[in-house]
This record gives sequence, structure tokens and C-alpha cells, in this order.
Amino acid sequence: MKGKLNTSISLSVLSFVTGIIVVQQFSALPELAYLLAIILLILLFAFFRYWLLVFFFFGMVWAIAFANIRLADRLPDEKQGKIIQVEGKVVGLPKYDDRRVRFDFAPFQSKNNLPEKIRLNWYFPKQQIKAGQTWLLTVKLKKPYGLFNSSGFDYEGWLFSQNIAATGYVRDKPAPQLISTKPLWKSVDVIRQHISDKLTILLKDSKNISVVKALTIGVKYELSPEQWKVFRQTGTVHLLAISGLHIGLISGLAFFVSLWLGGRFGVTSPQKQAAIIAISIATFYSALAGFSLPTQRSLLMLSIVMMTLVWQRNITPVNTLSITMLAVLLYDPLAVLSVGFWLSFLAVFLIVYSLAGRLGKAGYWQGAIKIHFITALGLAPLLIFYFQQFSIIAPIANFITVPIISLLVVPLCLLGVMLMFLSSTLASYVFDWVDHVLQGLWLVLIKMAELPFASITVIPPPTYTLPFALLGMLILLAPKGMPARYLGVVLLLPLLFVSIEKPKDGAVVMTLLDVGQGLSAVIETKKHTLVFDTGAKYSEQFDMGSTVVLPFLKSKGIDIVDILLISHGDNDHIGGAGSILKQTNVSQVLTSVPNKLKQYSPTQCQAEQSWVWDQVNFEILSPTIGSQIGDNNNSCVLKVTSKQGSFLLTGDIEKSAEYWLLDNKVEKLASDVLIAPHHGSKTSSTLAFLTKVDADIILIPSGYRNRFSFPHKQVIKRYKELGIDWVNTSDHGALTVSYSLGKIVIKSARLEKRKYWNN
Repeated sequence: MKGKLNTSISLSVLSFVTGIIVVQQFSALPELAYLLAIILLILLFAFFRYWLLVFFFFGMVWAIAFANIRLADRLPDEKQGKIIQVEGKVVGLPKYDDRRVRFDFAPFQSKNNLPEKIRLNWYFPKQQIKAGQTWLLTVKLKKPYGLFNSSGFDYEGWLFSQNIAATGYVRDKPAPQLISTKPLWKSVDVIRQHISDKLTILLKDSKNISVVKALTIGVKYELSPEQWKVFRQTGTVHLLAISGLHIGLISGLAFFVSLWLGGRFGVTSPQKQAAIIAISIATFYSALAGFSLPTQRSLLMLSIVMMTLVWQRNITPVNTLSITMLAVLLYDPLAVLSVGFWLSFLAVFLIVYSLAGRLGKAGYWQGAIKIHFITALGLAPLLIFYFQQFSIIAPIANFITVPIISLLVVPLCLLGVMLMFLSSTLASYVFDWVDHVLQGLWLVLIKMAELPFASITVIPPPTYTLPFALLGMLILLAPKGMPARYLGVVLLLPLLFVSIEKPKDGAVVMTLLDVGQGLSAVIETKKHTLVFDTGAKYSEQFDMGSTVVLPFLKSKGIDIVDILLISHGDNDHIGGAGSILKQTNVSQVLTSVPNKLKQYSPTQCQAEQSWVWDQVNFEILSPTIGSQIGDNNNSCVLKVTSKQGSFLLTGDIEKSAEYWLLDNKVEKLASDVLIAPHHGSKTSSTLAFLTKVDADIILIPSGYRNRFSFPHKQVIKRYKELGIDWVNTSDHGALTVSYSLGKIVIKSARLEKRKYWNN
């Protein structure tokens, strides 16, 4: 009976979770009539006691209701793009880079009819932004919007899950006014800000300051790209998250110390006292991390376990995990959109599944090795699915790193944090020890990351492969006596071996990527790839090459770029080139600005250059040396001609370059698809040029509500007068153009993959 009850609880929660997951696949939320129908189904199934179906549909209703409430909080249409004066407070820790500070802002609802939380950028701020401050700001807002490509990060989905219902920037006029600052002990965020500022001073000369901040206050955005790369390749990224591992060890230490002291001094109910102290310590550490999702899960699970000790109840590990998951999702059903949610719960489940109820008891070292092996292997399907990368050396790296971080570094960090409120000198001494330990550990991790085949990268697998892979992993990790365990390997194969359809001989596919206000296009033939421009670079940590172009290339299984063509030197075209050149194999660089890429031995692009790939012709139409004045008009213009049709890529050419092409290359201008010159600016797309190109469709690479107002209204009017269809990346996301049966086929990433939270 007891076993049946345990199974019933777990299956009911699993059914509830499944209902929530189903809703997250909707492109639009159901209307009220459908919601009422689902509620009637719940009542019907409850009457017949079909409890799994009741929990499933309840999960759907809960997710739909929650999503509707959150969507209703979004910025009203009438306030989009308007200049608004808003009073509110800074929440969370602001993020600084070399150009701006980014922070979350909670407007006071009594004075502003605005969302509960908005995200703002303040460029080149003249004052310090701190958590807990109250400001009067003049801002310009827009609805949540992000780049939309077939691969890469869904920024709109992330904003939605974080309850950020508008984004915008701070204007300098009228000048922002700091109204007040919260005292230190009145806000967790202010305390975290104080700790962050102190750590910046105490560890100002340390390269490990970002790691210390990650382990103490959960701030990970200061980690460098190199640090992220090493942690990913060694499979130790999870150690940077304040989650179950660190919270469990710290609270466990507090529990046993308290239990020992209680026994020594004859305290009544020492176990209850120890449980309460353990929960308090775990709550304190979770607060330092800003109560992030992993800390919520860990704190809930620990609290459930400790309260069973207080109430003297017995609860199985699986039920503890199930009840914790239910509590997290009742509080926030959008937690299922977080990779961390699945990684943290699956890691705990794998340990319970692999160790509980087994015959024999492993020794300490044998058990530790087994746990690292199980978690590394068991989490592989999720890591491959979400990140297309898996660390082979993760079990060994974790075996070395986990004890050092969890048993030495984290306790010392927390001790240092407590001491900094008493004596900066003592805190500095502790953090010096932490720095020395991390320096030694970092050298070991770098050596491990440099090992051949330290990690493997695969093509992004289809969604349907994940359930089969997870089932296969459970079969592989089952007890030795289970028959046909080899089937687990068979179920993993679809996740690892993904076939990518390539163009046939004589065919070509062009994808105009969504890089915001900028340009990047990828042209594929059967055996070759050309990347035309790379989007902009915004900071040392963020550019479109690494954020958009490289993920797209990986998703297509492209590991060699035959030609990287940079049309000209403007940042929104050349900015991401460095990331591509450093992180993938580029055979040749072709550009009109070879001096800006001279370390890569580029070739100057000039008219008359041509080549043939897989029966597809490529030709540079302009510029010629000295024919044009200005960077824009010297853009490389590329004509691509296949058996079925042709493309014309024009960079940022303007009127004078268009007239030159009309005078010198008019017979080669006719094309089926035209990428709008200069993003549709009014200084380009002349009537004569458009008439000679005679395109069936024009693709416009422009940013959402960009400050240049591209494409210009006059240009759109001209397109309409000529009867030319046009589509814009800001509306449709990435655009993939191919030919089928002699007709142009255009696929919009935003239309094909949108979810209910997307614009």
C-alpha cells in the first residue's frame, strides 16, 4: 500500500508537469471557451477518479492562467516608443560593461500605469546605479523583443520567464534624479550590492573575483568568455551555481554541528533545533544568491526533509523530489522554461535512482566516483539537447573540483562575507586564501580543457529525440540484473547522429539572419558555405558573430566557412567577424577593408572576381579601386546565380554606387531576390536601380524600432509602386530562401517557431 502511495504521488506530479509543458508548446494561448472546456474535463475526470488526467489538465489550466496574467502585465501599446517619466526602485544587481549599465526597475504603480518590472539600459551613466535606490527617470520603452533565429537564445522567452514586461533606455534629459537609497539592512538586494562592492575592493587584483562573486552572491555575468569555455569543456559549470550541492553541504554542516552542540549542552530536542538552524543557514545562503531558481528548489527540498525530522515523519527521496517540484511549479509554472530547472531536478533524481535500493553499500571513495560518473552520464542527453556540447572528462574534473569548491572554497567565501561586516582586514586575509586555492584549481582545469577530445560538440537534435534518450539513459543506469540494457545505447543514437539536409548540385540556400540593426547572411551550396557580413559588436562579451552566426553554423553542421565576405567596415557588418575567425575554420577572407582584418591575410574584393561552387556561380559586381567615395558605397556587391534563380547582396551601397552599377554592370543586375541596399535607407534603392534589378522579393535586414527608422517610408512606398513584395527581419526573424519547382520559397523563423510569448 505504501509503495502504491509513493508511486501515485510521483505519477500525479509528473502528470501535472506534463500538462504545464504542453502549454509551453502553444503558439497562442487558448481562448476562454477552451479554458472552460478544460475545467469541465477536470470535473468529469475527478468524478470518475481518473486522477492522472485530473492532474494533467490542472497543469494545463494553471499554466494558461499564469501565462495570461503575466501577458496582461506587458507594456500597453499606447506607451510603446513614447518618452515617459517614471519613478521606481532598482531591483537586483545592476550589470556594468564598458558602454552602459543594465538594470531591472520596478515602477511605483501609484504613479505609473506600467508593468511591475522593466529592464533598462543607461548608456555612459554619470551616476552610480545601486540596488535599492529610488530614481525618477525619463525613459523610452518598448515591448519585450529579441532576435529570432532558428537556433540560439530565445531572449523574449527569457524576459517572459523573468517577469520583465518591457525594455528600454534612460534618457539624459531631463537629468535622472536619485531620490533615496534604502538602508543596508532593509533589503536583501542592498546587502548583496554591499557584498559585491566590498569584494570588488578586496579582490581588485585577482582574476578570480568573478568566480568568488558567483559562489557567494550568485552573480555570474562577470565571468569572462574564457572562464565559461573552460568550465563548459570540463563539465564543471554547475559548480558556479548556488544550488543543491553547495546549500546541502553548508546546511548539512550546520545541522551536524548544531546537533553535536545540542547533545553536549543538554538542549531539549537537539534534532529539532539542528533542523531549524540548517533551514536558517540555507535561507541565508539562498538570499545571498537572490533566491534564484536552483536555490528555490534546493531550499524547498531541504526544508521538506528537515521538517520531516521535526515532525518525525518518514518520506521517501522520490516523494521529497516530487513535492518540491510541485511546490516550485505552483509558485511559478514558467520554471519549466529554465534549463537549470531540469538539470537540477534530474541530477537529484539520477542519484536517487542509481543508488537507492541497491544491494551492498559502496565505500566513500567508490560512492563518490559513482555519483560523479552517474550525474555526468545521466545529464548528457539534456546538455547535448540544450547546448550541443558534452564534456567527456566531466567525471574526473568533478571528482577533483567538487570537494575543493564545496568543502573548502564555499565555506571560506561565506566566512569571508560574514567577516567583511566586522573587519575588512580579516575578510581580506580569508579571501587571499580563497584566491590561492582558485589559482591552483584553475591551472588544473585549463590543462584538462586542453586535452584532446575533452568535450564533444554535436548538431542540435530534434525535440522528439530527447524523451527516447532520457529513457535510454535510465535503462543504462538500471541495476546490473536488468535484461537488455544495451537498448539504452540504441535509444541514445538518434540524439547523437542527426542528419542535415544539404542543397543538391546546382541549388543554393540563403539565410538572412536576424542580427538586429545589421546584416549577416549565410549562403550554402552542396559542399560550400559563404558568410556575408557578421552583424555588430556591442562589447567585449557580446557580438552577433558569437551570439547568432556561430550557433546557426553549428546547427547546420557547418564547421568550415569557405569564404567570409565582409562588405565594408561599419560595425553592424564587420563587428562579429573576430568571433567567427577565432572560433571556426575560415578558408578565405574577402573584404573591401583589408586593413581592418590584416591579421587574417584578407583578399581585397573587386569587380570581376568570380568562382563556381557546385554548379552555382558567384561574382563580385563592385567596387573597383577608386570608383567610389565613402565606406558604404565601397561595399562588396555579390551576385549569386543558380540553375533555379539568383540573389543580389548589396551591403550598404547608396545612390552613387547604384548609379555606377547601372552604368557598368546593368546586364548583370537582374535578380529574383534582392537584399535591400543599406537596410532600406532613403539614400538608396533608387527607382532606376530597383527597375533594372526587377526582383520578385526584397529582404530587409533591420532592427526592431531602430533609431534610423529603417526601412524608410519613401523606400517602402517605392517598392509598392513597383509591385515588389518585401519582408523585414524585424517582423519575421531570420529568413531562409530556397527554390522549389522553380518558385521562391521563403521561411520565416518567427512564424514557424514562435511561442505564445513571442511578438
